[in-house]
Amino acid sequence: MTKETEKETKQHSQELTEHFFRNEYGKIVSVVTRYLGTTNVETAEDIVQETLLKAVDHWQRNGIPENPQAWLYTTAKNHALNILKRKQHKIKYESEAKLKHTQTALQQVEFSKEQINDEQLKMMFVCCHPSISENSQIALILKILCGFSITEISNAFFTTTETINKRLVRGRKQLRDAQISFEIPKNINENLDIVLKTIYLLFNEGYSPSQQNKVIRYDLCLEAIRLTEILIHHKSITQKSNVYALLALMYLNAARFDARSENGILVEMHKQNREHWNSTLINRGIHYLNQTTKDGHLSIYLILATISGHHCIAPSFEDTNWVAILTLYDSLLELQDTPLVRLNRSIPLAKVQGNTTGILELQELERTSDIGNHYLFHATLAEFYIQENSTAKARECLQKAISLSTNTRDVEQLEKKLHKIVPIA
Repeated sequence: MTKETEKETKQHSQELTEHFFRNEYGKIVSVVTRYLGTTNVETAEDIVQETLLKAVDHWQRNGIPENPQAWLYTTAKNHALNILKRKQHKIKYESEAKLKHTQTALQQVEFSKEQINDEQLKMMFVCCHPSISENSQIALILKILCGFSITEISNAFFTTTETINKRLVRGRKQLRDAQISFEIPKNINENLDIVLKTIYLLFNEGYSPSQQNKVIRYDLCLEAIRLTEILIHHKSITQKSNVYALLALMYLNAARFDARSENGILVEMHKQNREHWNSTLINRGIHYLNQTTKDGHLSIYLILATISGHHCIAPSFEDTNWVAILTLYDSLLELQDTPLVRLNRSIPLAKVQGNTTGILELQELERTSDIGNHYLFHATLAEFYIQENSTAKARECLQKAISLSTNTRDVEQLEKKLHKIVPIA
């Protein structure tokens, strides 16, 4: 094997390992926790981390196995069994008989798709136990079930890694102290909202990555959709309106992925080639949207999915039903009146009532909130000024947006727009 071939093999092994880390991490942690118990969830995480490290080393030296997934699961199971045998390891069990029963059960586990899905569902609701604070609940799911790094979680929350680390430490402690049973909760429908909120955060991190210089992180978006489909198909969940709505929202947004990126550059909606929108995913999203509206329950996810649906079925950007979208945003404000929602609402407002109205709305929003600290505010305001041919003000807003943006992807997009504006004479 030449040095170049060896280097390519190692790189491929590393990329494949990272792929399996994202896609299998939460699955393996969930199954291992089923046998070690929720008081030992951190040990389950350590087992999976060790398994992934072994995979990097073994696959680079010996090549990628024929069934990488099976290799990971078998290695994780064996590592868990070894830990159970170590007297010095701090794993608490009620009795020696209980320990032996656990060892026997773990030896016999075959990791079927049905069992993996079931254990992941249990883990979702373990992390969302009422004894755990909401912030810690979301952090635990993103870390344990989805394999997020602490940096990625901090970006999703717009906070520091130190804050997230404290939430995780607190959450794990609450898991241990509460001694939560690893089973489907009887009040599963009552704890559903926090699970959906976490999945929505996961999708958003994939749809608009905050850490990596990518337009879209497909792996995160697909993981969010996969987790939601586990909820959809589980018979214990009877109140599925919000689940259908979230799934509709994600499918409708995912339908535009191929048109949203061109040569690694973000393409704004009004410039996207709609022939590249995925009609299969649009139809799937509309299907779930229709399922949602059967019970007449109004939710944030339903409103957002309906807005996305209007965009997906419109023949062009200008021919979009902006009046309907503005009405939907007005309804959204009644449920979630935040500066970001008002910022997004300014776009259909400007389409319906003119750019001047949109500009005045944003100026008032800046006066009454801290939205001016977000680059998107200035980028949106710049677009209104461009439409009004107010070149000087548009340039000023774009320069402000560039100074506030921390993502190279966004900076490049804004600079490209800035350079297209005719210089001041």
